[in-house]
Amino acid sequence: MALDTRTGRRPSFAATLWGSTVGKKTVMAVSGLIMLLYLVVHMIGNLKIFFGAAEFNQYAHWLRVVGEPFMHEEWTLWLVRVVLLAAVVAHATSAYQLSRRGIRARPGTYVHRKPRSSYATRTMRWGGIILGLFLVWHLLDLTTGTVHAGFRPGHPYQNVVDTFSTWYGNVIYLVAMLALGLHIRHGFWSAAQTLGVGSRARDRALKTTANALALVLTVGFVSVPVAVMTGVVS
Repeated sequence: MALDTRTGRRPSFAATLWGSTVGKKTVMAVSGLIMLLYLVVHMIGNLKIFFGAAEFNQYAHWLRVVGEPFMHEEWTLWLVRVVLLAAVVAHATSAYQLSRRGIRARPGTYVHRKPRSSYATRTMRWGGIILGLFLVWHLLDLTTGTVHAGFRPGHPYQNVVDTFSTWYGNVIYLVAMLALGLHIRHGFWSAAQTLGVGSRARDRALKTTANALALVLTVGFVSVPVAVMTGVVS
């Protein structure tokens, strides 16, 4: 292991791992799977809106008190938020640095063009940007109420209905969820390859799982604004 020229010390294992392409891909894969697990749970929670305002509001309240009395009110919720924030930052940082590393390693011209990649692969970068911007808007809209006119703290059901009663709320959410579906479709399979789960024998099963996850999550999340727009939820 080479010495760090700035400190004269051998770099730590974590620093060496993070400095390598394999390490960054591993961080990207693990952080992506953490966020995917959260999305599955979040989607299931969102679907409670179909059981009425009382049950949805009760679920939102439960999120704030889960773990009591061992955990103080909102401690568990904030713990989840911190883990998710760390996953988002790690995922975005590793993706950006891998992208820059790939650009620097790319020769100026190609003698032969590579075969065209799938639509999901070619839009991963823009999809990530769209999802990052959506996350900021989503928090300001339904968590803090900063960009939500008429936001009512403690009334999550009504706040959701209000958001999806506006054309811009629906457009922003639907575009983001379509980007999410494409991101998951490629990202899940890519993470499996990075973590050594993929193989020729499992390739078809992994791609089928990735497609199924992308479809279920997209439909699950999109069903809420569609239900509001059609009057199923009001």
